Amino acid sequence: MKLYGNTVFVNDGNVEKALRKFKKKIQDSGLLDELRSRETYEKPTTTRKRKKGAARARARKRLAAQELPKKLY
Repeated sequence: MKLYGNTVFVNDGNVEKALRKFKKKIQDSGLLDELRSRETYEKPTTTRKRKKGAARARARKRLAAQELPKKLY
């Protein structure tokens, strides 16, 4: 038996658990993000702008994590 793609088996009729596992697999693989990005055309300038903004946010987050906490007294 060959299985392709993202498959999840339902054990003991527990469909809810299998659905949760399937959603987790799809989320981890990045399939949903790719699908959403391909729904509509995005101009190259908009793509660059979005990626640049995400990079700025990551850098800001990294700096905030490195800062020492303010004195609370």
